[in-house]
Amino acid sequence: MEVKYNEATINRPEGDRPIDSPMVVIDLPSFTDQIKSEKAWEDNDRNSITVFKSDKMRITVGALHKNAEMQTEHPDNILSIQVIKGRLNVHTNENVIEVGKDQILALHEHIPYRIEAVKKTTFILTVVE
Repeated sequence: MEVKYNEATINRPEGDRPIDSPMVVIDLPSFTDQIKSEKAWEDNDRNSITVFKSDKMRITVGALHKNAEMQTEHPDNILSIQVIKGRLNVHTNENVIEVGKDQILALHEHIPYRIEAVKKTTFILTVVE
C-alpha cells in the first residue's frame, strides 16, 4: 500500500502528514488545539482538518462556533459524528436529535440533515463511501 500524505498549504505550511497508510494514529487533543489556534477559527464559524482519507472512508476533526451549521440535502454516504466537547442538534426530516459530549450519532445514507452547534463544539466526523 502506498502511503499518502496531505500537501502543505498557505494555512497549514507544516503539512505533509500521512492521511492514508496501513496505520494512522490520530492525536485528538493535538488536532483540536491546532484547528482552534488557526486564523480560520478566528475568522469563520468553523474550522476542521481531515486526519484520515482513503477511497472508502474520511475522518475529520472539526469545531463549530455556537449557532454554526453544516448541512446536506443529498447525502450519499453513511456518517457518524462524535461530540468531543459541546453539544449539537442534528435535524432530519423526521426529528431533531441532541448529541452531547461523549455521544455518537450514526446516520444512514439518503437522509438529509442539518447539524447546528448549540454551543462551541468539537467533534469527529466519519464519512463512509
